[in-house]
Amino acid sequence: GDWDFWVDWKDRRLWVTVVPIVLIAFPAAVQVMLWERLRQPWGATVCVLGLLFGEWINRYFNFWGWTYFPLTLVFPSQIVPGAILLDVVLLLSGSYLLTAIAGGMAWGLVFYPGNWPVIAPYHVPEEYNGTLMSVADILGYNYVRTGTPEYIRMVEKGTLRTFGKDVAP
Repeated sequence: GDWDFWVDWKDRRLWVTVVPIVLIAFPAAVQVMLWERLRQPWGATVCVLGLLFGEWINRYFNFWGWTYFPLTLVFPSQIVPGAILLDVVLLLSGSYLLTAIAGGMAWGLVFYPGNWPVIAPYHVPEEYNGTLMSVADILGYNYVRTGTPEYIRMVEKGTLRTFGKDVAP
């Protein structure tokens, strides 16, 4: 979804929860097929590498090839560490139940720390026209997307984010 496309939306609360939950379905299915038929514990990693290859092709041709968005604005999430952990739990336990509980939890817990090295440069605070913004917000403000209501850019003022439910005005 959009939370995984744009770098200025990757630091939101929903990206951290929605993307790993949605992405675990395909690796888990491929993992089961390879484990049942071939007893190979690398199904999630192979699936994730295939998904990332397809994502890079999509983002290169659709975002750079058609609209000239910089690829640093639309890179995919780093999901390989979670897939490796999912495969390791299946290899060590041999149990689908334990893989679903412990491996699924590891998949979700390692998602955000696995993306920190890539996203950290975009979290640097900057003052832009008298407003405190992150570098990701400045990128999203300067590279305007389509004009439909769900994509209209709303620049947040003040502290940018809060730990509460909503963004502080």
